[in-house]
Amino acid sequence: MALQKEIWISSITEGLFADNSFAKRAINHSAFVDGKTVHIPGAGAAPSVTKTRAKALENLTGLKGRVDTDLTYNIETYFAGPVLIENPEQVELSYDKRNSVLKSLKTALADKLYQDLLENWVPSDVTKIETTGEGVAATAPSATGKRGAVTRADVRALRAQFDKWDLPQTGRCLMLDADMYSQLLGSLTESEASAFLTTADAKSGIVGRLYGFDIYMRSKVITVTAAGAKKTGAAAATDSAAAIAWHDECVSVALGSVDINENAGDAIAFGDILSATVRAGGHYVRNDKRGVVLLYQSTVA
Repeated sequence: MALQKEIWISSITEGLFADNSFAKRAINHSAFVDGKTVHIPGAGAAPSVTKTRAKALENLTGLKGRVDTDLTYNIETYFAGPVLIENPEQVELSYDKRNSVLKSLKTALADKLYQDLLENWVPSDVTKIETTGEGVAATAPSATGKRGAVTRADVRALRAQFDKWDLPQTGRCLMLDADMYSQLLGSLTESEASAFLTTADAKSGIVGRLYGFDIYMRSKVITVTAAGAKKTGAAAATDSAAAIAWHDECVSVALGSVDINENAGDAIAFGDILSATVRAGGHYVRNDKRGVVLLYQSTVA
């Protein structure tokens, strides 16, 4: 069976966003996905404001131009596969293995691409807030001991931080992992939980709204050290899981079209070889790092 390339590309591209709808809550830089580096200009210091003409004229002394900044990030290419479908499998199997392989290529791309996206949204010196709930079993890979559970008070603390930054009330998002989401629900009263769940929007991926945040959930978000720094090395017993809060005007996403490749009837491999690639990237967009907060599990003795 020949690969219906246009149909499969459309299907996989739509699937990438459908399964990770949180990525739509960001500035869209997809127009730049064919380049190597995306440049984000940042305005320099705001001009001073006075209430008298004489005071304003004093600013002529030492007059300087505004110094703008250039924040950059790279677009990466993600490769899935190759996967071999052997010739006998195409005629002997009772299910459509080609369809199954194409879906697995999409899943593999999405798992890696969107995990990287979340981590790239978090600056190395991101603002951090510790969880305040009672101790629960640590859930980060290789972590041991107990960590503070997520509570509604922690989401309220996130709201306070966003308010201090004067960020718009709309556009606030929070990504929790599955365990943190369960902990948050457990901290709500029955009536609060009912109200929370009625605000869910399955089409947009929102599992509920609380204190102005549209809340999303996925199996894993990010792992940090005991001090709340992004984990870069091997997993450790002192690690903690973390959630990411962001404003959708403070992060970006660039997603290109999926390219599906096929070697049909490969004489050496004795079958069809399928693979897929996509160019993608994303980053925080403010040089002052505002608009992104890491909510990480506190260590409980």
